[in-house]
Amino acid sequence: MSKLTTKQVAPFLVLAGVAIASLFIPALPNFDDGGKLYSAADTGWIIVATALVFLMTPGLAFFYGGMVHRKNVISTMIKSVVAAGVVSILWVAVGFSLCFGESIGGFIGNPLTFAFFQGVGSGAPWSLAPTIPLALFALFQLMFAIITPGLVVGAVAERIRFTAYIMFIALFSLLVYAPIAHWTWHPEGFLFKMGVLDFAGGTVVHISAGCAALVGALVLKRRQSHIDQKEIPPANIPYVLIGTGLLWFGWFGFNAGSALGANALAVSAFATTNTAAAAAGLSWMFFDVARGKKPSVLGFCIGAVVGLVAITPAAGFVTIHHSIFIGVIAAIISNLAVYYKQKSTLDDTLDVFPCHGVGGMVGMLLTGFFATKAINGAGNDGWFFGNPSFFFTQLKALGIVVAYSTIVSFVIFKFINFVLPLRVSSEEEELGLDATQHNEKYLQGTLLVHNNGALTEEELSEV
Repeated sequence: MSKLTTKQVAPFLVLAGVAIASLFIPALPNFDDGGKLYSAADTGWIIVATALVFLMTPGLAFFYGGMVHRKNVISTMIKSVVAAGVVSILWVAVGFSLCFGESIGGFIGNPLTFAFFQGVGSGAPWSLAPTIPLALFALFQLMFAIITPGLVVGAVAERIRFTAYIMFIALFSLLVYAPIAHWTWHPEGFLFKMGVLDFAGGTVVHISAGCAALVGALVLKRRQSHIDQKEIPPANIPYVLIGTGLLWFGWFGFNAGSALGANALAVSAFATTNTAAAAAGLSWMFFDVARGKKPSVLGFCIGAVVGLVAITPAAGFVTIHHSIFIGVIAAIISNLAVYYKQKSTLDDTLDVFPCHGVGGMVGMLLTGFFATKAINGAGNDGWFFGNPSFFFTQLKALGIVVAYSTIVSFVIFKFINFVLPLRVSSEEEELGLDATQHNEKYLQGTLLVHNNGALTEEELSEV
């Protein structure tokens, strides 16, 4: 057995430390509701919505995994899915407290408020979700925290080390996601108090991840195949189609679940989500046709996801017919962003910034334009309904989140690169990350694992 280095055992030591620390928590979480009366309908729906949002993470893995080179399918997919492990532990230990604990100046939650879920099982319900248990609210929000760092994978695919990405997930979740979630969704958060509306994660999820993706692509620099201008065929387009279906299905929990109840607002958010996705998928595909291309599976799938991204901040604040406009405009703008990105030297492998970053920005601004109190009395009227000041509130929030996520993500990537190599070697990149990072490979739909723990030269040559 080869000698393990400190860097190799460090992640295990961190996890072991968290496990040991949990032993010293003075009392076990109590999941007895103490006779509180919750809505059975609301509780049942949010349990389902929580499961739907979780399903989006493997859906994202299929979506991304189908688009990379076949020698990087497994490494790309696991980087999204492993976030479920890393973030779940962090969320219980401190993440939920940082997002929704007692506010410290409107910028971050007190890390001790719900440390290791103390008080979550039997505590008073969340103020904005009084009809469901606090523990359910915490689990629902966990699923958002899981998928957000998973989105960044697409920009840095095919060249980032797995261990480095694990570290990125942890640092991004604590230093970027948690503060932005607190600002936006905590009643004492400073963006919340400014009147910013983000129904299900335009700023918290998509803009934050999109900006981190842009930074990651810049810090990691270009793949050799990108420098050589080699066209990389997608490994498995049916995977992309399956991933799109899972994302679309799970997004109903993402957006409609954010109504935090089985009510008319959830139905409205469900309808706007489906309509925007449909409009965006068709818009992307037909826009490609208008530019002389053939209608493609990838085009419709990518467009539909962009529509889902764009409607996310607006889902519970806009009308169904306005969601069509949001989907169409977001798809066209993101399509053009992808086109101009391809003309540049930016190597964002799977166009995360043009799709999630730009799509989220379009959605936030169009929320400021089309939001109406007729849909959600707790919201605001947008510019279209005679209130231009709200549009500029959304614009200001967008600028703040973009600046914060970009700067902090840059520091995170640079710090990781200082601690351990961020990027694989040129030889590892050439052989593929499936074999060199995981000792596994995807070949013609088959996963191969060598019995002796190492792939043969013949197996590697087939990648």
